[in-house]
Amino acid sequence: MLSDDDIRAAGAALYRAEAECSQIGHLTTRHPEMTIEDGYRVQSEFLRLKEAAGERQTGWKIGLTSRAMQAALNITTPDSGVLFDTMCFEDGARIPRGRFIQPRIEAELAFVLHTELSSPETTCLDVLRATEYVVPALEILDTRIERVCRETGKTRTVFDTISDNAANAGYLLGGTAARPEAIDLRRAGAVVSRDGVVEETGLGAGVLGNPAQGVAWLVRRLAGLGQGIRPGEIVLSGSFIRPIETASGTTITADYGPLGTLQCHFD
Repeated sequence: MLSDDDIRAAGAALYRAEAECSQIGHLTTRHPEMTIEDGYRVQSEFLRLKEAAGERQTGWKIGLTSRAMQAALNITTPDSGVLFDTMCFEDGARIPRGRFIQPRIEAELAFVLHTELSSPETTCLDVLRATEYVVPALEILDTRIERVCRETGKTRTVFDTISDNAANAGYLLGGTAARPEAIDLRRAGAVVSRDGVVEETGLGAGVLGNPAQGVAWLVRRLAGLGQGIRPGEIVLSGSFIRPIETASGTTITADYGPLGTLQCHFD
């Protein structure tokens, strides 16, 4: 495991990179012995600094929920990060130039609970019973860590991604909220366009078979840390499309069918 000094240094480097809209090299290049546990320790330090600066947690994000993404990183489990109030954008927002480093977009469903979940035995059905509503969401991914290391030419690993708050940087909620029993979460999905051209389509079943399964996984992981998901917190349950690059001037539109649409523009 990384030392406490290593963890503090890595968390501080990520915090500076976000503040300066810059990137750092791979943590795994400096620390090839890193584990998933180390990644979450670095993430916690990074997030502690954000909270110390006045940012307020609003929820959670789940990533790496598709088999294709897990296979690409040679893992068999999702990862998770934390949402903050400073990450939230309104539907139709114009994202200021320079707000992010290399932003990409993912489409998913967000869950908002009316009942706390914190049991290590939480199931998909428990999540459905505890959910007040689900709503379309777009997640803005960014990377404070280089995607490809300049030193080694290697692609970043899951340990780097977890350290970097699971690549989370922003999110939008919109469209039409629905009770979970009112829709088939497996077949709820979106057609996502970039500047009017369809780039990706996907269904909720691409997220562990059912997006609620991702939320149940997160609750079980948090339970092992003595934590849980509180009522009113937002949970981005995992993308059912591949990330879409969003260069300056890009408009993203996600059509969720009966659940409405979401749109944003990157200045």
